[in-house]
Amino acid sequence: MDARAGESIEPFLLERYFALHEFGTPLLLSSSDCESLTVGELLALEPGADLAFAAQRLGYTESQGAPALRAEIAGLYAAAEARDVRVFTGAEEAIYAFARAVLRPGERVVVQSPCYQSLESVARHQGCHVVRWTPAESGPPWRWSLDDLERLTTGGARAIVINTPHNPTGYAMPEPLFRAVARLADERRAILFSDEVYRYLEFDVPELPAACDLSPNAVSLGALAKSFGLPGLRVGWLATRNAAVLDSVAIYKDYLTICNAAPSEFLATLALRRRDAVLSRTRDLVARNRRLADAFFRTREDRFAWELPAAGPIAYPRLRAGSAERLAARALEAGLMLLPSGAYGDGDAHLRVGFGRANLPEALARFAEILDEQPRRA
Repeated sequence: MDARAGESIEPFLLERYFALHEFGTPLLLSSSDCESLTVGELLALEPGADLAFAAQRLGYTESQGAPALRAEIAGLYAAAEARDVRVFTGAEEAIYAFARAVLRPGERVVVQSPCYQSLESVARHQGCHVVRWTPAESGPPWRWSLDDLERLTTGGARAIVINTPHNPTGYAMPEPLFRAVARLADERRAILFSDEVYRYLEFDVPELPAACDLSPNAVSLGALAKSFGLPGLRVGWLATRNAAVLDSVAIYKDYLTICNAAPSEFLATLALRRRDAVLSRTRDLVARNRRLADAFFRTREDRFAWELPAAGPIAYPRLRAGSAERLAARALEAGLMLLPSGAYGDGDAHLRVGFGRANLPEALARFAEILDEQPRRA
C-alpha cells in the first residue's frame, strides 16, 4: 500500500501561481515555453497536411502512442527505437507516472535542485526519502558538484533525477559531468531520470547526448512544449531501453489519460517530421531574445546578479536586495507577471525570467518602468 495513502499531495506552488495569474495578466516575463505556432502554420510545413488533418478520425489512439509518432520520437535518439518510447499527455503526466509506477516508499531519490516541483514532490508523496542535490554556490553562477552527488548516493539510491538544460537557471551540464553522472547512476544501480525538455536550445555549449543513449537503464523525458513551442498539443514522452520501467508506466497510465488525443498525435508527428523547420524558428527567436535579456540585466547589475544562460529560454537572476515576492506582486499590479523563487521553494531572492516569447521587448519595457518607479526597493 502507498505509504501516504489518503494523504493529500502538497500544492504545486508554481502551477498554482500560474493558475492565478497567467491568463489574467497582459504581459508575461516568466514563461518557460517558447512562442507557439498556430495549427495553420504547422500544417503549412507539409503539402497535403491540411487535408490529411481534416480526414483524421477522432477515435481512441494506442495507449503507448501512435506508431508513427513513436517512430519520429525515436529518431531523436541514437540508441532508442520506437519500442523504447511511451507517449504521455505532456511531460507532467510522464513525471507523475514514473514516480508512481517505479518508485517505492522508503527508497532514496536524489533530485537536482532547485527544480520543477513535481520532480521531487510526487516521489515524496510516494513515501520516498527525497534528497536535494544543490549547487555548490548559491548562484549565479550555478555549479553542481559530482563529489556532492557521490556523497548523497553513498549507500545506494533508487533514482537520480536531473534536468539539463536546467529549469530555472538555464545551466547546461558539461558533457564530462553528464557522462560521469550516468556512470555513477549505473554504479549505484540507480535509474537516471533525465528531464531533457529544453534539449535543442543550446547556445554557448554543445548539445548533450540523451541519457537513454548513454545507459540502458536511464530514462529520458521529452516534450513538445518547450524547445518546439507547441505546449498546446500536450505531448510528452519517456524514452528508455529499460523494459521494466516502460511496462510499469504503461500500467499506471491506464489510470490516468489512457491514451492521447488523436488530433494532437497527428500534429505532433507532423512537427517532429518537420522538426528542422520548427526548431530553427524557435532557436532564432530565443537567440535574438537572449541578447535583449542579457543587455537589459547587464545595465542593471546594481539591482541583479545576472549570468546569461548557456541554454534554454529562461534565466534565474538574483536580487541584490529586497524581496522577489514583493517585486513580483508590484509587477502584477502593473500588468506584468514575474515568477518569484518562492514558487520553487527556493527562498525569496530570485526571479525566473522567460525570454522565449515574441513580445519580450514590450515585457522588458514594462519591467524597466516598474524598476524605475521603485529604484532599489523591493
